Amino acid sequence: MSTSIYLDFEQPIETLENKLKKLEAEKNDSPEHHDEIRSVRKQLTDTIREIYSDLSPWQTVEVARHQKRPQSADYLNLVFDEFVELHGDRKFGDDRALRTGFAKLDKHKVMFLGHFKGRDLKERSECYFGCANPEGYRKAIEKMELAEKYNLPVIAFIDTPGAYPGIGAEERGQAMAIADAMFAMSRLKTPIISVVIGEGGSGGALGIGVADRTAMLQHAYYSVISPEGCAGILWKSHEFKAKAAEALKFTSKYLPKFGIVDDVIEEPLGGAHRDHHQMAARLKMYLVKTVNELIAKPTDELVEGRYDKFRQMGMFLERELETTEGEPAS
Repeated sequence: MSTSIYLDFEQPIETLENKLKKLEAEKNDSPEHHDEIRSVRKQLTDTIREIYSDLSPWQTVEVARHQKRPQSADYLNLVFDEFVELHGDRKFGDDRALRTGFAKLDKHKVMFLGHFKGRDLKERSECYFGCANPEGYRKAIEKMELAEKYNLPVIAFIDTPGAYPGIGAEERGQAMAIADAMFAMSRLKTPIISVVIGEGGSGGALGIGVADRTAMLQHAYYSVISPEGCAGILWKSHEFKAKAAEALKFTSKYLPKFGIVDDVIEEPLGGAHRDHHQMAARLKMYLVKTVNELIAKPTDELVEGRYDKFRQMGMFLERELETTEGEPAS
């Protein structure tokens, strides 16, 4: 799917695509004209491949936030055959930023959880720009427990800059709701797959991220904090967001090495926003394969493996403190 919205680092791509459109619009059937079109197409492909093979962490964030990037709503239509939404947390209301429901994936009936961001201003305002409230996580807990009751695998799509930070959300127990969701997922007796499809920010992402398999798309990011938030805390200015992104090591280049992410799903050339259908096909292939693997495992083995996986996360260095004779280590 082509897009007319280009990121700053995509200017060479924009120039070549505009040139290609102009050539293709010309009424010229000469062999030389067709050769020129083929040459520009090859140059365009090579340019996209070169740029996207070496994105900086901040450029990856920009791609993850691209306006045309497929969202949970798009994947529901392209990956799943059916979807029946389930509403409300039975306590306060129905959060539109975190939606749940029964879905059908190939031959499997599953429970779907996913962040919704919206496309236009009206949708984004309704969804709080993908930032879920406590009722969203409480809704997720109830639906996951329903999935456990009927032995349905749980599939969660993560795409949020973080949980909603408003006063009302805090009054209704935002932190506790996220902690309860993580606790519920840690002991849920059914397979869980989480996929970071765009942004994976802070506890808002981790609230539906405790899974048997955690995957991320190639140009997504998964982090304890957004780069702007990190820059604001460490450097007191959002101007250092690119430096913060580099320091956080939150892209698909690093996270598998740290044991945070199990699999990276390759995106179409130039990012998922350029070809929704191809990205959806790759995502569906991964989900079907992983569901088949997980449902074959005994339930106790799944829960124990999930617990061990998260207990072992994190990397640190150990060294003996240097001491002088007669002086205790500090």
